[in-house]
Amino acid sequence: MKNQKEITETNPLLKPDGSLTTAGWSPFPKLDNNLENASFYGLKFLQPLRIKRWDYYGITTPKYYFSFTISDIGYLGMVFAYVVDFEKKTYHEETLTLPLGGGVELPRNSESGETKYPGSKASLSFSVENQQRKLSVLWPNFEQREALGAEIFLTQTPEHESMNLVIPIEKKRFYFNRKINCMPANGWIDYLGKRHRLKPNHSLGNLDWGRGVWAYRSFWVWASASGFLENGQTIGLNMGYGFGDTSAATENAFILDGKIHKLGEIKFNYNNKNFYDPWTMQSDDGRLELVFTPFLDRTAKTDIKLLTSEVHQMFGYYEGFVITDSGEKIIIKNLIGFAEEHFAKW
Repeated sequence: MKNQKEITETNPLLKPDGSLTTAGWSPFPKLDNNLENASFYGLKFLQPLRIKRWDYYGITTPKYYFSFTISDIGYLGMVFAYVVDFEKKTYHEETLTLPLGGGVELPRNSESGETKYPGSKASLSFSVENQQRKLSVLWPNFEQREALGAEIFLTQTPEHESMNLVIPIEKKRFYFNRKINCMPANGWIDYLGKRHRLKPNHSLGNLDWGRGVWAYRSFWVWASASGFLENGQTIGLNMGYGFGDTSAATENAFILDGKIHKLGEIKFNYNNKNFYDPWTMQSDDGRLELVFTPFLDRTAKTDIKLLTSEVHQMFGYYEGFVITDSGEKIIIKNLIGFAEEHFAKW
C-alpha cells in the first residue's frame, strides 16, 4: 500500500510558525490540537474567523439514523439535528445559525472535555469520560410540535481504533480529523412522542470530529457506514476524497470489530446529475469493491452571499466486499450508510 504514512509519535499539531509538524494517519489520536499556533494571515486577529471546528455524531438504529452536530466555522456557529426514517424514506431537520458562533463551546482535543450549546431553542451537550461518550439533547419544538430528546452513551474502549488524519491544504492551511465508527450505543431517544431504546446489539454510533483551516472554495466526497455483518461482527466504512494534499495518507479504511484496515486510493464513480443512480467505489489494490444504491437525498443548502454550501447526503445500501489485512474476504450485504458530495465557499 503506497503513500500511507502512519504517525507514531505524540507531538503538537502545529509548529510555532503555524506549519504542520507532520502529515499522515494513525489508528489512535497522536497530535495535540494547538490551534493557537495557526498562522496563515498577516492580520492575526482575523485568523479565528477562518478556523473551522465541529463535532458531528450519528446513531444508526434498525429504523432510523439520528444525527446531532455542534459546529463553529469561525464567523458562524451552526447547531443542527436531523432524523432519517429508513422505512418511510423521509427526513426532518432543524438548524440554528449563530453569528460568530455565539454560545458554542468545543474542546481542544477529541479525547476529553465537553462540546455544548445551552440554548433555549435547543440544548446539546457531548462529553467524554471513562471510555464513554455521553450525548444529551433537547430540541423542544423539533417536528410536528414534538420535542426531540436524547440521553445516549457510546462505548469507546481503549483498543477501539479510529481514523485519525492530518493533511496540508495549500501552504499553511490544513485538515485535522478523527472519524470513529461502530461505537456500541445505550440509552434512549424521544422522537415523535415515542421513546426509542438503544441497545448495543442493534444500535451503533459514529463521530466525525473536524478541525482545520480550509481554502475558501472547497469540495469533498465522504462515504460512511456503521453496521453489522450477518455473523454479528461490526463493520464500519470510511472513504473520501476532495480537498487537501493526500500524498501522505488518505482517509480510506474499513473497520472490522473495532480494528482499522487501512486502504489507499479509492475511485468513486457516481452521477452528480442524478445522485440516485448507483455509486461504485473501488480501491486501487482490489481490497474494496462496493456498490451503493441510494434511497434518500438529504439536501442542505446555505447561501448568504460570501458563505455558500450545498451538500447532497445520500442514504442507501452498500453491497460488495472488503479484504482484511490478513487476506480474509468479507461480504457486505444490505449495509445502511451514506455517501455525500459537498461544495462550499466558506
